[in-house]
Amino acid sequence: MSTKKRNIVQPMADNFAKAAPASNNVINGVRLSNEPDSSRIITVPANDGKTGEPMELSYTNYKVIGNGSFGVVFQAQLIANKEQVAIKKVLQDKRFKNRELQIMRLLDHRNICSLRAFFYSAGDKKDEVFLNLTLEFIPETIYRASRHYGKIKQTMPMASIKLYMYQLFRSLAYIHSLGICHRDIKPQNLLLDPATGVLKLCDFGSAKILVKDEPNVSYICSRYYRAPELIFGSTDYSVSIDVWSTGCVMAELMMGSPIFPGESGVDQLVEIIKVLGTPTREQIKSMNRNYTEYKFPQIKASPWPRTFKNKPTTPESLDLIAKLLEYTPLNRLTAIEAMAHNFFDELRLPDAKMANGRDFPPLFDFSVLELSIQPDLNRAIVPPHAEAALRAKGIDLDKFQPVKIERPTLAD
Repeated sequence: MSTKKRNIVQPMADNFAKAAPASNNVINGVRLSNEPDSSRIITVPANDGKTGEPMELSYTNYKVIGNGSFGVVFQAQLIANKEQVAIKKVLQDKRFKNRELQIMRLLDHRNICSLRAFFYSAGDKKDEVFLNLTLEFIPETIYRASRHYGKIKQTMPMASIKLYMYQLFRSLAYIHSLGICHRDIKPQNLLLDPATGVLKLCDFGSAKILVKDEPNVSYICSRYYRAPELIFGSTDYSVSIDVWSTGCVMAELMMGSPIFPGESGVDQLVEIIKVLGTPTREQIKSMNRNYTEYKFPQIKASPWPRTFKNKPTTPESLDLIAKLLEYTPLNRLTAIEAMAHNFFDELRLPDAKMANGRDFPPLFDFSVLELSIQPDLNRAIVPPHAEAALRAKGIDLDKFQPVKIERPTLAD
């Protein structure tokens, strides 16, 4: 992605595409402009993002903030409440239901970008239909925040890494419990409000509900963050590919640059082997049981302190990284196990605050569903000082009865 100056609202577009071209270009019949158009109010029939109930959506001050092979991303202001939103406009194949829309409508979590509404619009060509996803707008990303520190020859403070990674794991624990794999975890898809410390996972364009014995494409996920089983061509992978990607993001924030900067699929594997060493035959089989080529140069693993030489680390941070970046998918921590790791203990202190002196955003307001994911970890993830707030919601950890988490199915 270009490092040249971009429109001031470009960070949101980092999650979807490269920067928009110059104004007056036309993409998919839409005239692009980088300047907000406040002279027009557009009103469209739409549907509520959660209930699907019909509604009228009016917006103004719309401008293009990104485009790509999928379509266009606008920023706009809703008339009803003045809220800034991002409108992701994608070509809709009428033969299929849009998987991203179906998944977004299922999700309701404080660390996931919320779908406000959706509507359809006609294209220039006959029978051309576009789906417009109206999403909450958050102007910053982990990608941009990390680059900011890089420009001043620093790495992100460890306290910030803890806060952001914890919230990412919380969002993953939630979607993974529903069988949903994001499949494109990367810094550009992690929205950030630096003032409040809130992180939200966005862009579910690659997400899928993984079903046992149903094959999945292996060419998924952005290269630097691709789990090794994907590089080995696995089609029966699990949600642990998201855990690997999150380990890569955390390592990148600690180092200030990607930990595995491969320039191709094969080169990506070489970069991983430089750090983790050559995978054993058993590890390769755990990643793809059908893989038969085992001829790799024998390289020893690099100790984690050497990998992060001259970078600020703690024993807890390196221990967590080691448990995320495991060749064998089943040996990686799950997202909720990662939340319980002692790397995050500082967040659980009763008087802990952000560096700017503000209180942390809500970190322990767990739902019954979240507490039902792995109940034996509830005491580890809920600090004593947070129990009163849970009791006020009718949740008593001493008497907690987990619910069965139903995994949704999507229509074709």
